[in-house]
Amino acid sequence: MSHSAHRNDAELVAAGKRALATEIRGLQELDHRIDASFAAACRVCLDCQGRLVVTGMGKSGHIASKIAATLASTGSPAFFLHPAEASHGDMGMITRHDVLIALSNSGETPEVITLIPSIARLGVPLIALTGNAQSTLARSATVHLDVSVPAEACPLNLAPTASTTATLAMGDALAVALLEARGFTAEDFARSHPGGSLGRRLLTRVEDVMRTGDGIPKVAANLTLAQGLVEMSRIGMGMAVVVDDAQRAIGVYTDGDLRRTLDRRLDLHSSTMREVMTHPCKTIGPRELAAEALLVMEKHRITGLPVVDGNGSLVGALNIHDLWRSGVV
Repeated sequence: MSHSAHRNDAELVAAGKRALATEIRGLQELDHRIDASFAAACRVCLDCQGRLVVTGMGKSGHIASKIAATLASTGSPAFFLHPAEASHGDMGMITRHDVLIALSNSGETPEVITLIPSIARLGVPLIALTGNAQSTLARSATVHLDVSVPAEACPLNLAPTASTTATLAMGDALAVALLEARGFTAEDFARSHPGGSLGRRLLTRVEDVMRTGDGIPKVAANLTLAQGLVEMSRIGMGMAVVVDDAQRAIGVYTDGDLRRTLDRRLDLHSSTMREVMTHPCKTIGPRELAAEALLVMEKHRITGLPVVDGNGSLVGALNIHDLWRSGVV
């Protein structure tokens, strides 16, 4: 401990760089192992009618849990199974329609090896990720993926570091290959993450956040500008949507338009909304993504939009503050 206290910054940086370089070499070793065995593992997963059950002990268990989470969020139903708990009842979580993905650097982890006979009896395919192709787990597997590394990043070559990174990377490669094979889209991903920012952007539609009914700043085209300003003030959206007798949006009048009107010295009590409105105006449909509304606002440097249906009838309105509150921005 006393020696470590005397390490200077350069030595600490050098140690970190050595560790990183070792991990990079381990990852580079994986490149030529994305081969026929990898494709076979993908086929086993794609043919799975149940779920992908990922298991591992210790540090491999942490990696297994993350791989299961990545698979589940990218279109491959999966969950993590603790191998020690499996021997005490949780084995019942695996059905004959599932696939077991087992992680063990040595390929001899007792808690994982114990699962093999039960898996075999169920006829469940086994995909093994190990660092030893001659291990019990590798030889028992339907498909073996070699995740061995030249050395651990730990200077004692003991703590799982480079090996767990390589295993995680192989799991990510498997998840991404399956994602592409399934035609998984950004919207599919969002459905798995409805509470995240991506989920809000890809799942929230204009109709979810727009103002409706009395909350729409709507004025008739023949109203005076003074009357229109009263409606704008009542709603406080910084705009009013001008509609015709059929309630179709034919223009907008904004705070910016008001400044321009004052510059022109127009009479507020004799000028009509039809005379001062901006037309045609930018609109958006209620089923469009709220993120698309944001893009329209940014592109045209506006802060509000009338929402119209397929006939051009006004059904709602929204502004940038509505998008902020919904978390889309």
